Amino acid sequence: MAANPAARAGKRKENSSRTLWLRKHADYQRVYREGKRQSLPLMTYFFAKRRSAQAEADSQLKDLAATPLGSRVGLTAGKVLGNAVERNRIKRRMRAAVRQHRAELTAGVDVILHPRRTVLEAEFSQIEREVLRAFRTVQAAMESSRSALKNATASEDAALAKVHHVQPI
Repeated sequence: MAANPAARAGKRKENSSRTLWLRKHADYQRVYREGKRQSLPLMTYFFAKRRSAQAEADSQLKDLAATPLGSRVGLTAGKVLGNAVERNRIKRRMRAAVRQHRAELTAGVDVILHPRRTVLEAEFSQIEREVLRAFRTVQAAMESSRSALKNATASEDAALAKVHHVQPI
C-alpha cells in the first residue's frame, strides 16, 4: 500500500452517489436565494435550476444547455426537530425515500427537503408519497420553464425575421 495519500487517491474509485447530494453550504444558500419554495404536510422543499461549475465561475456564460447536469438533493434537519437521535432518524428516513424516487428528477435541478417534526410519527409510505409528490412538482416546474424559454426564443426569432425580412432556411 502506498504511503503517499496522493498515490492512494488516484486508485480510489469515484463514488457517483456523492454527486447526487448537495454538499456545499454555498449551494444550499444559492437554492434558498434563487429558488422557489413549496410546502407539503410533512416537509417544505426548495428548488432551483442547477448551474454548472463553469457557469458559476463565469456568470456571463450564455450556453448552459451545452452541458447537461443531473439533479442533486439536500436535506436539512435543524435542532428544532429534536435531539440528535431524532434528527438522524428523520434524515435516514428521508434519504431512503429520496433514493427510491430519485429517478423522477431528470431535469438539472437542486432540491432541498426541509422535513417537519411530524416525519418521526409518519408511516414510511406517507413519507415516500410526499417525496414523490415534491419531485414530480419540481420536474413539472422545470419542464414548463424550459418550454416557456423555447417558446420565447422562437417568438423572438420570428419577430427578428419579420423586422429584417429574413427568409428562414
